[in-house]
Amino acid sequence: MGSGGRRTSVLLLNMGGPDSLDAVRPFLRNLFSDPAIISLPGILRQPLASIISARRARKVRPRYDLIGGKSPIGSITHDQAVAIKAALGPDFVAVLPAFSYWHPFISDAVKEAALSGADNLVALSLYPQYCRATTGSCLEDLSMNLPGTPFEDSVRTLDSWATHPPYLQALAGTVAEALSRVPEGLRDDAVLLFSAHGVPESLIEGGDPYLEQTMGTVAGVMERLDDREHHIAFQSRLGPVKWVQPSLPDKLKELSRGGAPPLVIVPVSFVSDHIETLYELDIQHREIAMALGFTIYERAPSLNTRPDFIAALVDLVRSA
Repeated sequence: MGSGGRRTSVLLLNMGGPDSLDAVRPFLRNLFSDPAIISLPGILRQPLASIISARRARKVRPRYDLIGGKSPIGSITHDQAVAIKAALGPDFVAVLPAFSYWHPFISDAVKEAALSGADNLVALSLYPQYCRATTGSCLEDLSMNLPGTPFEDSVRTLDSWATHPPYLQALAGTVAEALSRVPEGLRDDAVLLFSAHGVPESLIEGGDPYLEQTMGTVAGVMERLDDREHHIAFQSRLGPVKWVQPSLPDKLKELSRGGAPPLVIVPVSFVSDHIETLYELDIQHREIAMALGFTIYERAPSLNTRPDFIAALVDLVRSA
């Protein structure tokens, strides 16, 4: 890019998260106001979003309290941006978090990118596997904020990288780290349980590639590890619709009937710690597992700002 004299800004697209307990309800209202989440006309969706967010906030706010009173995803994404910028060099004038549902919003990040003096934009989704409800929603938000900016005709998007080799290697490294915490005499018996964010079955039946790409990620990681028993399950279900199976609690029950082997949980669709890892996996499902008789429950660390993961993201940006 430097040879052409172009100055590039990079947006790191993600959902964001509440940065205080008081932000939980408005964050949820923004989430449920997204037509990719609730596909109703705005005149119906907005009142419904207010009702659902008020109810959910009463349930979810104590969970955020247990993990420090906020989501760390904002500070983690900021740190990812700083590390990526340092690795990319001077032709990349800004690397900016850009969130769907909380500050800094995608609209604000586009403005900041324009103020940075860039004339070229790379939009990198921090969802490795494409889903219409996550990456698709982010890109729709981005497209609405491009008219009138220097980037209207100069945006490169990286909307999925489920089998990008450096990413798979970094994720496999987190699994190896978790396996190393299993007592040596039991390590060969440890079972890997990949946990992905659930989605409604109707989304997959409609042609969304999320499930196929998630399975591709799991297969790619397993190619880089010693052969061992592994499974995939889905967490974070919400609402009355049918969701992709098996659910994480159901899979834990199934494995407990097979003797409750040493367990390593691998968050496969999350690259940064958030409520799904810090509460759902580290607290909620750990308690479920212990009640089912599991005595060893290790969780592979999130990728966050691990140097090998930052290098993978840098490689993706350069490829754009």
